[in-house]
Amino acid sequence: MKKSLIMVIGAVILIGIIISTFAGTYNSLVTKEEAANNKLADIDTMLQRRLDLIPNLVNTVKGFAAHETEIIDSVTEARTKLAGASTLEDKANANGELTTALNKLLVVVENYPQIQSSANFIQLSDELAGTENRIAVARKDYNDAVKDFNASIKKFPSNLMANMFGFESKEYFEASEGANSVPNVEF
Repeated sequence: MKKSLIMVIGAVILIGIIISTFAGTYNSLVTKEEAANNKLADIDTMLQRRLDLIPNLVNTVKGFAAHETEIIDSVTEARTKLAGASTLEDKANANGELTTALNKLLVVVENYPQIQSSANFIQLSDELAGTENRIAVARKDYNDAVKDFNASIKKFPSNLMANMFGFESKEYFEASEGANSVPNVEF
């Protein structure tokens, strides 16, 4: 009788350990996935801030350099693409296009000292530069969270739980092709 009682208690303890291990692993995966989702939301917030600043910057430049419509239109078009992007890949590509268009716009501004000395332009360009820095930090934080999550769902034994509960790898927020090239602006 004592032997069977000890075996039952041992089985209950073993089942308890297994259940708590599974629960801990599952909760860890959920926490890491939510951290990655939160970091992606931070990127969206910064991209929206950038989208909100651009019309004011474009209007300021328009007032001084009305004949630079092609570059101004490219900024507006790229902004529209980013605003309408739904997937991570679309956002990354549209963000790259917008960055290129903004770089071209800033090259144009260099040829207009009156724009550079405008208090409104200075304030907007400072805010935009700060936002660009925040976007870079948010992208890095997101990619770090994705790296942590993706590694967790691939490591044993949490990969068993990940497969069982349908956790899937997340995409990194990568720069679009050509984002590291210098824009070519001709007058």
